[in-house]
Amino acid sequence: MGDEELERLLTDLESDRVERKESLVHPDRVCEAICAFANDLPDHCAPGVVFVGARDDGSAAGLAVTERLLNTLAAMRSDGNILPIPSMVVDKRTLLGCEMAVVIVRPQDAPPVRFRGRTWIRVGSRRAIATPEEERRLNERRRARDLPFDAQRVPSATIEDLDLDLARRVYLPSFLPAETLEQNQRSLPQQLASVRLASPEPECQPTVLGILVAGKDPRQFLPGAYIQFLRIEGTQLTDPIKAEHLISGPLPELLRMLAQVFDSHVSVSVDVTAGPVEIRHPDYPMVALQQLARNAVLHRNYEGTNAPVRIYWFSDRIEMHSPGGPYGQVNPANFGQPGITDYRNPHLAEAMRNLGYVQRFGVGIPLARKELDKNGNPPAEFQPTDTHVLVILRRRA
Repeated sequence: MGDEELERLLTDLESDRVERKESLVHPDRVCEAICAFANDLPDHCAPGVVFVGARDDGSAAGLAVTERLLNTLAAMRSDGNILPIPSMVVDKRTLLGCEMAVVIVRPQDAPPVRFRGRTWIRVGSRRAIATPEEERRLNERRRARDLPFDAQRVPSATIEDLDLDLARRVYLPSFLPAETLEQNQRSLPQQLASVRLASPEPECQPTVLGILVAGKDPRQFLPGAYIQFLRIEGTQLTDPIKAEHLISGPLPELLRMLAQVFDSHVSVSVDVTAGPVEIRHPDYPMVALQQLARNAVLHRNYEGTNAPVRIYWFSDRIEMHSPGGPYGQVNPANFGQPGITDYRNPHLAEAMRNLGYVQRFGVGIPLARKELDKNGNPPAEFQPTDTHVLVILRRRA
């Protein structure tokens, strides 16, 4: 957006596409505004703008626009509180002769967008939490658009193919605040649709996300939705197999079983000579294994391939193969660089964040690298191609 258009919006006191803040004293209110503009309930199909450093009448508040302020605003995009991740740009602009921080938020293709589990919308010039009817309208709008694969419904599945007890007991409480669930008068199918596990009524069929997160048998509909684990006694794929695991099931169960498999195969050496207290060194740090394996489950391609995530545990290394190459702004040249991330499965990312498997977006690889270095392992090796990503971890010497 050019300065002329921004200045017009800044001074248009009747516009519902504008939020003005004198400072960042209340950052949650800025997040609520970002959420509301991303939902675009009035269907403007145009960006909403948050001006930080502007008074309610559009005049400048004289705020110093520092690098720290801009970084704080930019971090709101991917800190995991606004989901799905909004499309937004943070910039420093000189408008009407004064500096301001400008947050430009584009309408989300797959609403509703929530801030800490609540759906915020614009009602005239103010923000409000969406009513069930308003949220239904947002769901219908999502259905009418070209959805990401993980939000598309599975035509051959029915609501009975979901583990409804798992959805009620585990997923809904992780997604929505307790008081919202207590006050919610909607039926279970409507609740499932609101969190993208099912399509809106009248079809109310499981989505790809629903099958992955709460499906009784995800492989029935997504044949590649499992992890193949091989422990090999040697350094070649043709060497004898020591152990084999086929890990499948809904996402919480799959990741729980994977953690158990890792725990059973990690070896720990004990050093009693380095000091008065014994020091334990695993051959691979558990945090690094979990972060990289979860990355493989999250970022893999579930569409157009029946290949599983493959984990080969050799005597000197571990190889993790994830179907699907780099996606979006990520490419083989910038793969793994800090701050460079994109999401082939944005709603699965949202689910893993809500379930606690992702604490903050974009830090999985940096965290794995840190843990490997702290444990004394060589750096992880990443070999992305157009069709898959291979990660190699070398054993601690």
